[in-house]
Amino acid sequence: MDMGEFVSIETGAAPGVATLRLDRPKANALNAQVLAELHQSVDELSKMTDVRAVVIWGGPRVFAAGADISEFTGMGVGEGRDLARRFNAAFRAVELLPQITISAVNGYALGGGCELAMAAEFRLVGEGAVLGQPEIKLGIIPGGGGTQRLSRLVGITKAKELIYSGRNVHADEAVAIGLASAVHPDDEVYDEAVKLASGYCSAPAAIAMAKRAILNGFALSLDEALSVEIEEFAACFGTEDAHIGVASFLESGPGRAKFTGK
Repeated sequence: MDMGEFVSIETGAAPGVATLRLDRPKANALNAQVLAELHQSVDELSKMTDVRAVVIWGGPRVFAAGADISEFTGMGVGEGRDLARRFNAAFRAVELLPQITISAVNGYALGGGCELAMAAEFRLVGEGAVLGQPEIKLGIIPGGGGTQRLSRLVGITKAKELIYSGRNVHADEAVAIGLASAVHPDDEVYDEAVKLASGYCSAPAAIAMAKRAILNGFALSLDEALSVEIEEFAACFGTEDAHIGVASFLESGPGRAKFTGK
C-alpha cells in the first residue's frame, strides 16, 4: 500500500486489481494537496505492471463532493487558470492510465468529484449516489473537464441542460443518460467494481491497445484515427497473448484461450 495523507493505492482486493482510495474527511473535497497526491498516485499506478485494472473509490459514504471552495476566495483569472490546469492534469493522467479504470461512486460525486468519476472508463453507482456539475450556482463553470467529458458521455444537449442548471443527477437517471454503467445497492458498489475489474484482468494484453486506439483516435479525423488503429493492431502481434489466442482458436475454436496478460 502506498500512502499519501489523503490518497492511497491499495492492493489485495483481487489479483491484478488496485484501488485508488480518496480519504479526506468529511466529504473528500479536492483541495490542492488532494490533487497533487492524486496525480502522484496515478503516476505510480501507471508504472505498476502487475496491476491491470484500477477501482477509484472515495469510501462507503461519499465519492468526492467537489473542489474545496474555500480555496476560491479572492481568486483572480490567473489563479483560476492555474487551478483548472492542475485539475485537468490530474484527471487527464487518470484517463490515460494504461490500466482499465472504474469509478465506484457512493454518495456525492459533484463538480470536481463528478469530473474525476468521468475520467475513468466506467462508473458504477450506488442507489444513493448523486452526480452533477453544480458550478454554475457559484457563478463559475466546470474547470476539470466537465464541459468536455460530460458532452462526450451524455450528448451535447443533455450536457448543456445539466451544466446550465447545475442540478443533481440521481443514480437511475445517471444510468439512463449514459453517465453511469450500472446502479447497485450502496453497500455492494465497491465489490461490484472489483468484480468488474477482475474480469478485465483476465483479458489479453491487447485490451491496453484497444484502450489506446479508442482514446487516441476519438478526437481525430477518421483517416488519422484509422492510422492509430493500424499501429495498435500491429502492436498486438508483439504480445504472447496474440499467439496464444490464434493457436487456441485454430486448435479448439473461439473463447477457450487462457491468456497470460503479456
